[in-house]
Amino acid sequence: MPKSRIRKKADYTPPPSKQATSIKLTSRGWVAPVMLAMFVIGLAWIVVFYVTDGSLPVDSLGNWNIVVGFGFIAAGFGVSTQWK
Repeated sequence: MPKSRIRKKADYTPPPSKQATSIKLTSRGWVAPVMLAMFVIGLAWIVVFYVTDGSLPVDSLGNWNIVVGFGFIAAGFGVSTQWK
């Protein structure tokens, strides 16, 4: 019986190297300080409201001071979405 032909395998050639594309990240150094400041301001607003029995920070707002404090905290979470 005749022998089958042996196919010669080509030598391994690595795939062509891809040129590295430079990724330019914009500077977002302002995000963390602003985010933390919003959290702290919101927390401080609510704590001051409770400690002073509602007479501070803004007496005319009454219980809406809690909403203002949570608004600052929510704004901090909104700013945190810009963090990369």
